[in-house]
Amino acid sequence: MSLPAHLALRLLVVTLLCLAGAIAWTLWDVRTGLRSEAMISAERIAAQLARQPGLGSVGPAALPFGEPQAEPAVLMLLPGICAEIRLGAEVPRRLCGDWDGLGATPAWFAGILRAGADAQPVLREIVYRGRRLGAVTAWPDSVAAAGRAWRQAWFAGGLALSLAGTTGLLGWLAAAGLVAPAGRIVQALEGFGTQAHHAPLPRFEATEFDRIAAAFNALAGRLAHAERARAELMQRLVLVQEEERQSLARDLHDAFGQCLAAVGALAAAIEAGAPEDRADLRADAGGIETIAASMRESLRNALNQLELPDLAEIGLSGAIHGLVSDWQARLRTGPSLHLDVTGDLTDLPVDASASLYRIAQELLTNALRHGRPSRVFLQVQRGDADGRPVTLTVDDDGGGDAARAAGASGRGLPGIRARLAALGGQLSLTGNGSGIRACVTLPVHGRAER
Repeated sequence: MSLPAHLALRLLVVTLLCLAGAIAWTLWDVRTGLRSEAMISAERIAAQLARQPGLGSVGPAALPFGEPQAEPAVLMLLPGICAEIRLGAEVPRRLCGDWDGLGATPAWFAGILRAGADAQPVLREIVYRGRRLGAVTAWPDSVAAAGRAWRQAWFAGGLALSLAGTTGLLGWLAAAGLVAPAGRIVQALEGFGTQAHHAPLPRFEATEFDRIAAAFNALAGRLAHAERARAELMQRLVLVQEEERQSLARDLHDAFGQCLAAVGALAAAIEAGAPEDRADLRADAGGIETIAASMRESLRNALNQLELPDLAEIGLSGAIHGLVSDWQARLRTGPSLHLDVTGDLTDLPVDASASLYRIAQELLTNALRHGRPSRVFLQVQRGDADGRPVTLTVDDDGGGDAARAAGASGRGLPGIRARLAALGGQLSLTGNGSGIRACVTLPVHGRAER
């Protein structure tokens, strides 16, 4: 439930409690008022009868108190009050004040009011010149009391309910406007860490939300600074890795390559100079020469993986064509390789070209070594829109599970992700029905735009 709804509900509960309190107060006030009116009515009747001419000069038994004398007493009764008049030995007379009886009182309400009514009537004596002539007993009429209580409770309840509805609606509208910045903040938090750039949150009128926005903007600033530092570090790591590869390739070529060449030459010399009766020596020399040739081939393949082509001279397109040609020559009767290069790749920055070549090299190696494809498609495409990102796709039919490949241990995919993280690119691995499709998107700009 939203905060405005919570606030509106709580305001409604508070108003309903106030309604219950108002009804309880109304009932108490009605009962108190009716008792006070019964007391006033009793005092009025007692005073009126005490002042009636001749009432104090004769005995109670001879009082001519008949029907005609009841009217003045009735006029003294307030509406909804009943009274019983006792004068000497006369039969008690019961009188009730006029009650308009507007509106019907529900039976349950009348029962509740009757159950809690005070049954103690009001008693007032009729005294004339110190002599007690009789008594007047007054009490609220139950029907009149219930009717009056119902009318006042209905009015108070209706007023309280209307106030509850109005207060809840206005509270919801006010709270909705007050907490509206929460949606903006949540939206910014949901995109936090997933977007390269975060638009700062504006200032808010509410102090609490404004403090949250200021904290978010400060955190976003620190994150942006950390992301820039991490990207710079990754670029330096990739550069150091590339330099180490080139240094290792040179060492292997200069030292190990020359040693293998010397071993092969020495084995050939031994084979040529061996006596005719030393066939075993010639066979051993030939075996050494064969092993040296195999090692030279392995070294050549390792150097092809380590050495980076002269991208400044042949460009990324030429380097990838050479990569595919080398693999096709080594595979011979293996799977067929298909290359498609579209778009202008000539003005790519050197670091982007080097990373794309290394990524294509790693993805092609993974497709050929870890699967059993019959064909592999490698596509490099650069769009014509502003920014012109480069998309590199390697698609094979060698089976495999994309999710398992993405989570597999190894150095290939982490290395690709490290290169892309340094340049702001992305890698996705998906299934194509018969194999795995690896897609790399790299947002690059030409040298003139850097």
